[in-house]
Amino acid sequence: MTPVSNGPVTGSVGAAPACDARRIHDIPRFWAAHRPDAVALEDAGASITYAELAARIDRAALALRDAGVLTGHRVMIVAENCADEVAFLFAAGECGAWPVVVNARLSPREIASIRDHCRPRVRVFTLGSPDAAAHAASATGLAGSSRAVGSLDAAASYGAAVALAIDSSAVAEQGAHVSQVAALLYTSGTTGAPKGVMVTHEGLLHFCRLSSGLRGLTRDDRVYGVLPLSHVFGFATLLLGTLHAGARLHLEARFTPEAALEQLTGGGLTVLMAVPTLFTRLLAHCEERAVPTRFAALRYLYVGGGALDLALKRRIESAFGLPVHHGYGMTEYAGSMFATHVDRPRDDCTSGELNPGCEARFVDADGRDVPSGATGRILVRGVGTMLGYYRAPELTAEVLLPDGWLDTGDLGRIDATGAVYLVGRARDLIKRAGFTVYPLEVESELNHHPDVKLSAAIGVPDGAGDEEIVVFVEPQPGARLDPEALRRHAHERLAPYKRPSRLVVVDAMPLTANGKVRKHELREWLDLGRVATVRLGR
Repeated sequence: MTPVSNGPVTGSVGAAPACDARRIHDIPRFWAAHRPDAVALEDAGASITYAELAARIDRAALALRDAGVLTGHRVMIVAENCADEVAFLFAAGECGAWPVVVNARLSPREIASIRDHCRPRVRVFTLGSPDAAAHAASATGLAGSSRAVGSLDAAASYGAAVALAIDSSAVAEQGAHVSQVAALLYTSGTTGAPKGVMVTHEGLLHFCRLSSGLRGLTRDDRVYGVLPLSHVFGFATLLLGTLHAGARLHLEARFTPEAALEQLTGGGLTVLMAVPTLFTRLLAHCEERAVPTRFAALRYLYVGGGALDLALKRRIESAFGLPVHHGYGMTEYAGSMFATHVDRPRDDCTSGELNPGCEARFVDADGRDVPSGATGRILVRGVGTMLGYYRAPELTAEVLLPDGWLDTGDLGRIDATGAVYLVGRARDLIKRAGFTVYPLEVESELNHHPDVKLSAAIGVPDGAGDEEIVVFVEPQPGARLDPEALRRHAHERLAPYKRPSRLVVVDAMPLTANGKVRKHELREWLDLGRVATVRLGR
């Protein structure tokens, strides 16, 4: 099929001037100059204006320069969502360095792996996070109390809120690409070791402009920010997209249904964007306690970070009384490539239309374009394309093709209206009885069962040259899953070759910080015999 492209998306930003940032760290400076008294962030009960955020960035930049940060250095920020994290993120850019935002809830091994790969000049630990404080306590090269940074809130009376660990042996990057890179975003590692994606200022700012139009964001919006800023959804969509529109972002370090409901009922949230698992937990909480789910200020709902199940979409829409929007993006493309538009919601579970500035192709295993409507591997090309994986030229060459196309590794199809439907990951395909089974097909049907909260299907060699389908299921709270009932449910909805042959019931799915199932861990559990399987009869 011919590569697909699209035209511009425009949106209102109220009566405020349009942000003309050329680097992501220009965004808060722009609004500090044009709307200094407007609230930019809400954190731990405090409202921080754009002028106050700019002052925090000044103090953070001074701390980094005192620690020897130069153009081309990496600054690793170990944190949970908070204003100090945001200040150091932008301050790193103002120093010419690359921010590397890392979720403090990662294990010490995962933190060390990212540190050893990106070799930062400075590691910043926000001590308001217990996990970040624990990582700081074990950090080598940690500056003592004389070098610890006090609270970036000049009016606060408490002690040091941030600690720095300095590596004087770190070498600054050189070359033209240094000024292009806005951040190193490490992928969530759903299939193994994470990779550092070099995302560009140009790509992120392009996405910010799109985000305002697609969602109708204005300076009057108040956006819920609970997704980790270490991932592209939180970093680009929530943080940068919100601030670019001159709106305010309510920061939450960790999700709890109680905290979300408090902001929805009394906080005047207008925009709720989150991953499917967050919405699932929120709905379950409200249903168990008969909590009303209609909120006067709320106007926009978005589910991202993974494929959208139609059953979940309908549950959300029924509960909130609003259409659910969706999109398809990835770290390697600085945000999303497809998204639905605020003025034309869909009644299906498509990931929406192709975003401006992006082209897409759908190809078969030999790289040939497939007919329109057929399933193919998704290739994209455009302004959001990453520069590559940091210090990994071989891995970069595997996904960045010579003609500029980025191989997403995802499978999908595009319909006559230009809307894309995700089918699954190419590497997750299951080969069964000569047929190809897409795990998402199996998972979507199982998720319709009232006792199933979340499911994940994987293919396991059966020793005879075929694969059997093993499904992992996390039950709804309080539910006792009946394997026979689940077998009958699958038989009613799935073709024989798509039906699972083994079931594993788990208390909780292993999820990335962005809510995706870590299927490589499920495979490890099976290989190591850590879980019990139940054979499902034919």
